[in-house]
Amino acid sequence: MLVGSCRVTLDSRFFQHFVGLLYAHQFSFRSIFIASEMPKPNYGIDAPTVVRNLAIAAVVFYLLAAFFVRAFLFTALGFTLAVVLMLWSSLYGKFRARDQVLDAIPWRGDEQVLDVGCGHGLMLIGAAKRLTTGRATGIDIWQDVDQANNSAAATLRNAELEGVSVDVKNGDARQIPFDDATFDVIVSSLALHNIYKREEREQALAEIARVTKPGGHVAILDIRHNYAPFFAQHGFTIVKRWHVFLFAGATGAMVARKG
Repeated sequence: MLVGSCRVTLDSRFFQHFVGLLYAHQFSFRSIFIASEMPKPNYGIDAPTVVRNLAIAAVVFYLLAAFFVRAFLFTALGFTLAVVLMLWSSLYGKFRARDQVLDAIPWRGDEQVLDVGCGHGLMLIGAAKRLTTGRATGIDIWQDVDQANNSAAATLRNAELEGVSVDVKNGDARQIPFDDATFDVIVSSLALHNIYKREEREQALAEIARVTKPGGHVAILDIRHNYAPFFAQHGFTIVKRWHVFLFAGATGAMVARKG
């Protein structure tokens, strides 16, 4: 009887201790649940039309491989890999690339910053977080073909969720709506390649150079094109150039200083 009584007492104490632990941690569990339900910033899927077309091609070749020629399976896998790389770049890779670009700029905290083609604000908000008394402004023409659900409202919503204040304006990179030598830092991420004509792209680069203050910095992350020669020919010193792996290929990054 004594053994049974001790066992019941131990079981009772264990149960009370277990309930006590649950009660003590209920607020932690509740906090975790609430945090998981809170809205998170959405920086968009880049080139959504390209992602869709690659996915459709993958499905088509999987069907061809299943019903006609098995060799098409390799083509289907290639398209699938491209889709995965595109999504990985949009959801993860571009954040790391953004930080590398911003880390290459010698920040003081009081800069006036312009993001050309800011989209959902990935670079814009990242720059704003490095400011104390400065101000970050973004311009864009808000095309859905460049980023899914692209809008000024989406950018401001992301800034609110990230806890920073930014300005956004409608503005074309080829005709930036600001005076000469207005900004200490100008950034642009995965935007300028969407200007397909070389002359218009160089017009955009000239506009970026125009609104940069002497001693200011320009930092660009983009695919397809190398912008360093243009800035080197227009009074800038190339501070750093490198490549990152994004969107199934090498993406170029550069930081240049005016004067």
